[in-house]
Amino acid sequence: MTAESLRCKECGRTYPLKALFVCEFCFGPLEVAYDYEKIRRRATKERIAAGPPSLWRYADFLPVNGRPAVDLQAGYTPLFRAGRLAAELGLKKLWVKNDTANPTHSFKDRVVTVALTRALEMGFGVVACASTGNLANSVAAHAAASGTQAFVFVPADLEIQKIIATAIYGVNVVKVRGNYDDVNRLCTEIASDKNWAFVNVNVRPYYAEGSKTLAFETAEQLGWRAPDKVVVPVASGSLLTKIHKGFWELGEVGLIRRKQPVVCGAQAEGCGPVAAAFREGLEHVRPVKPKTIAKSLAIGNPADGVFALEAARQTGGVIESVSEQEIVDGIRLLAETTGIFTETAGGVTTAVLARLAASGKIHPQDETVVYITGDGLKTLDAVADTISTFEIDPVLSQFEEQVLQQHVEVIKEP
Repeated sequence: MTAESLRCKECGRTYPLKALFVCEFCFGPLEVAYDYEKIRRRATKERIAAGPPSLWRYADFLPVNGRPAVDLQAGYTPLFRAGRLAAELGLKKLWVKNDTANPTHSFKDRVVTVALTRALEMGFGVVACASTGNLANSVAAHAAASGTQAFVFVPADLEIQKIIATAIYGVNVVKVRGNYDDVNRLCTEIASDKNWAFVNVNVRPYYAEGSKTLAFETAEQLGWRAPDKVVVPVASGSLLTKIHKGFWELGEVGLIRRKQPVVCGAQAEGCGPVAAAFREGLEHVRPVKPKTIAKSLAIGNPADGVFALEAARQTGGVIESVSEQEIVDGIRLLAETTGIFTETAGGVTTAVLARLAASGKIHPQDETVVYITGDGLKTLDAVADTISTFEIDPVLSQFEEQVLQQHVEVIKEP
């Protein structure tokens, strides 16, 4: 294993590779530290190319001892040139990283396969999580595949699609009357009382490392280069900071020349504490009470918010928020120009992309990658009222009168 220790992101103190997540001295968050010289010697482009068509082709960069204990073939999802979306926004080089193609249809499969593998290596028999939905789906699926007992805790008002897509795996689903921050506080208490592996609490340093693989795949799929700019959804802030770290690591070990793209973050106005802090020039993030249809991003007190701020500012990026209507418009824009139906988080990301393009913060010539992290079938209610259809009897005249005559200008006969 190339991981050496856990290190505090605030004061730099180091700890052994155990189920720890907070510095005992300053209470800062812990993250995994690596031996980059060892990675440099091992992680060649040829070795990676010969690896599996999943995120485990980058195992040398991940905090596990050997073969993955839980592997549903997450990762290595499509990166494709989004020409029609680019033209709509006035851009020339736009790519969409489509993580809806993961086993449970969100990027959370990346973090869960790493977290559960490490949890089982450390001897845990029960896994758990606090979730806004996608993580619950993924933990449930991976637990079922590995035969591990699991408890998932979610807000009681979560989208029914996500609750069904979790409960179907036969795990223990606990609906908590409160928002995500309430759920997370409860899970932190349980984690201190039970010898369970909470993937986003006491196993969080390992869990978060799975998100780096989005950067690794992007660089490899672009021919081993970093794009000019990336647009990333922000909930806890972990995804943005780890994509930032992933590009840095590739540069550090010599796999790409430029270590960093400009990193831009996307939030909903109904839960945009990191965007507000960026806009106001603050060094801290003020907690808010979430009120948005983008429930997978509805974390009012983001654990990694300050580090997301740092990453955006360090690279010359921005973090912006968009309205509820812009979120819905973003979902439809992405679907109508790329064929990808995204959940509300992807609507946020697409809407922020559109705003940055319109304002000139993304230049038409910038090579830009937008990260779409979850499938739209999980949040159908958000767009249900915006869909229009025709209903007719099985009669040709009705088809011609009620359908074709309304669209005669777009019908092109051969």
